[in-house]
This record gives sequence, C-alpha cells and structure tokens, in this order.
Amino acid sequence: MRSPSFLSWPPPPLLLLLLSPWPVSAQASAAAAPSGARGDLACPEACACAPGGQANCSRRELPAVPGGLNWSVLALLLDHNRVRALPPGAFVGAGALLRLDLRENGLRWMHARAFWGLGALQHLDLSANQLEALAPGTFARLRALRALSLAGNRLARLEPAALGALPLLHELSLQDNQLSALPPGLLACLPALNALRLRGNPWACGCALRPLCIWLRRHPRPAPEAETLLCVSPGNLVLSPLTAFPDAAFNHCAQSLAPRDLAVVYALGPVSFLASLAACLALGTVITACRTRRRRLAAARRPPRRPPDPGPCSASLADTGSPAAAAQA
Repeated sequence: MRSPSFLSWPPPPLLLLLLSPWPVSAQASAAAAPSGARGDLACPEACACAPGGQANCSRRELPAVPGGLNWSVLALLLDHNRVRALPPGAFVGAGALLRLDLRENGLRWMHARAFWGLGALQHLDLSANQLEALAPGTFARLRALRALSLAGNRLARLEPAALGALPLLHELSLQDNQLSALPPGLLACLPALNALRLRGNPWACGCALRPLCIWLRRHPRPAPEAETLLCVSPGNLVLSPLTAFPDAAFNHCAQSLAPRDLAVVYALGPVSFLASLAACLALGTVITACRTRRRRLAAARRPPRRPPDPGPCSASLADTGSPAAAAQA
C-alpha cells in the first residue's frame, strides 16, 4: 500500500491562491500607481498643467503666486498677471523648479527671501515690470541660475549685493532701464557671463563707466547691438558709443579703493588720529617738564645776590650830614 504523499495531492485552487501572493500584490500596486501618479502631478490652483512638469498660469488675473506648488512643477508660467509683490518664501514647495516666468505683472517689490528654496532654478524672467530697486541678497541663493532678465523695469542702480556671486550665469538682460553706470564689483561676481544686453539705458560716460567699458572690450558683440550703446552725458560725449573708449580715456580717473581697503582706511583712520594726538600730548608734557627742571637747576647753581658796596661820595655825604660832624665843625 502506497503511503499518501503530500506532494502528489492535486492542490485545490484556493490553496494555490493563498500560496501565490504575486498576482494579488501586482494588482494592488497597479491599482495604487494611478492614484500616486495623480498625487505627484497635482497642479497648482487656477493653472493648467502638462505632463512634462509645466504649470501654465498665464493671463489668469492672479494677484499672488498660486498655492499648491510641489516638486513635480519644473516650469511655472506666471506672466501677464497682477502679482505686485513677492513675499518671503513665495515659491515654497517648488524646490525642483527650473524655469520661472514673471513677465508683465506690474511687480514693484520683492523680498530678499522671495526666491529662497529655488536652488535648482536656471531661468528667471522678471522683464516688463515696475521694479525700481532690488534688496541685497535677492538672487544670492540662485546658484544654478543661467539666464536672468530684468529688462523693461525702472532700475536706476544695480548693487553687486543684489545679484551676489552667480557662478553659472551666462546671460543677463538689463536693457530699457534707467541705468547710467554699473558698479565695479557687479561684473566681477559673474565669471561665466558672456551675453549682456544693455541698450535703452541713459549711460553717463564718466569715470564710473570704466568697468563696463573694459568688459565690453573683452566681450565684443555684433555691430548693430554695439552701435545702440550710446552716451547721453556729458555734453561733449553725447551719442558716443561705449565701445569707442580705450583704457587711456580713463587715465585721469582716480583709482577707486576696494571694499577691503576702504574698511582698513575707515578702521585705522580714527585710531591713528587718536594715537597721534596722545603722542603729541605726551611729547609736550615731557618737553615742559624738562624745561621746568632745567630752570630750577639753573636757579640753584646761581650765587646769591649781594648788596652793592657804598662809594666814597656816598660815605662823605653820610658823614657830613651826621650830628657828630656838625658839632666838630
């Protein structure tokens, strides 16, 4: 009689289903995948999103940056809206953002921490707005930035601290602003810059323009674009192209001190003045004491004064006028 063997029994369908969890897990993962994908691709409010990570919020009359930004948004189009200001952390949640378009919003103010968290951002368009000044450190955190447009604003001065050190920035558009010169340290912080758009600014061709003229000579541009960079002051240089100024034209300009040198001057100036004043007072005190001591020593060595000896005439007169002399007479 053959002993029953467990392996020889035909397994029932229910047993096969219990011993084979793969179809069930596969079905569960397949059912969960669509919901997870929908969660990852959640679109910001009032925007239309494409599968490639682009959130199109253009021309929606939005007064502020829409909520619901997440890591799936790679390009955010916010142009032609009514975003007048950018508060701190305006784009929180969009840490993977690569492109940001804020054209024609009437933007007037941006907090220095408005773009914090956008360390991967590569293209930023702020053109055709109403910006008059930029706070220090506005773009300092955008270390991956490659293209920045500030064209068509009202900038009269652009401080180096506003841009910060942007090692990868190769395109900067400053056209159609109110710039008359660029500070010396601004272009020095942009080592990769090779495309600089400057037309439409009232350039004052004085000593302050020297760093820009040096940069333009090192980065020649096509003739039509170079011919539009003209001076508007002073009177004798009106309509002169910026690229026509050689280095010798600035020989009369005093070399400006670097920030480190200025700090040393401002720190040592008061200290050296006080030190020289103290030295003068000490020297005057020593000289006065020496003169007083010398006078005292000279007075001590001088012999005492004696009364003058009476002469013969004075003695005879004294004797004649005495009563004894009169009696003898």
